[in-house]
Amino acid sequence: MCLRSLNPLLICLICVTGCVRKAPSPPQSVTRVTRPTGVLRVCADPNNLPFSNQRGEGFENRLAELLARDLNERVEYTWWAQRRGFFRNTLRAGACDIVIGVPAAFEMALTTRPYYRSTYVFLSRKDHHLKISSLDDPKLKQLKIGVQIIGDDFSNAPPAHALGRRHIVGNVKGFTVYGDYSQPNPPARIVDAVVKNDIDLAIVWGPLAGYFAKQSSVPLEIVPVSPQIDQPFLPFVFDISMGVRRDDPQFKERVDELLDQRRGEIDRLLQEYGVPRVDQEKGGGGV
Repeated sequence: MCLRSLNPLLICLICVTGCVRKAPSPPQSVTRVTRPTGVLRVCADPNNLPFSNQRGEGFENRLAELLARDLNERVEYTWWAQRRGFFRNTLRAGACDIVIGVPAAFEMALTTRPYYRSTYVFLSRKDHHLKISSLDDPKLKQLKIGVQIIGDDFSNAPPAHALGRRHIVGNVKGFTVYGDYSQPNPPARIVDAVVKNDIDLAIVWGPLAGYFAKQSSVPLEIVPVSPQIDQPFLPFVFDISMGVRRDDPQFKERVDELLDQRRGEIDRLLQEYGVPRVDQEKGGGGV
């Protein structure tokens, strides 16, 4: 499965973003690391809202603080841009104990039960009244469409594959999820393009679209992509979990317990950040 388009990792992950091709199984010789007492060591991106940043403003930052309180620990970050090599240089290197957002069953980590399920969405200006809800809408052939791509090799996320299969190519513009890292939140440029009328429509990972739509001075409409699975098997909906080191199943079980106990608080936090929830959806609509 291609997970390449959620949060650079989750978009290089599902981007998740997620958003990344399914990673190969980790080698058997993994150095065991003892989790330090009193510290929740988190690996995260310092410049990637709505997920995380160095000022602690993302929902993954706040989830880390929530876990740490329940564990009677303090959060300590290892900051690393979520690009190629992120897991190799952080979680698998023993630099931290948890990554707050990974696709469920991600092979480079031991994953918790999912704590949310989200989707790619169609994002457009409300004043355009596009009302696009399906990848099979014939209007897509006439619109200028933005999609997310991964890195310098322009790997395709699910929307680009789905549009290509429908021979919708010439009117599609790619936006790298990595972008200019000297600027705040590089993956958000695709949302900026919708606001500025540079493109008519974006097909983008829901948490990214939902958060920046709430910040936008221009009213934006968000509609979940349909179908949820484009045949033969190209998913647009993903379960997101937390990932811990594979040598620490006891910690994974403890995090699962805390996720269950804090379910209501986590749901309210995700709602605050505008995260589209497939498991709570009662129909499409704008933000």
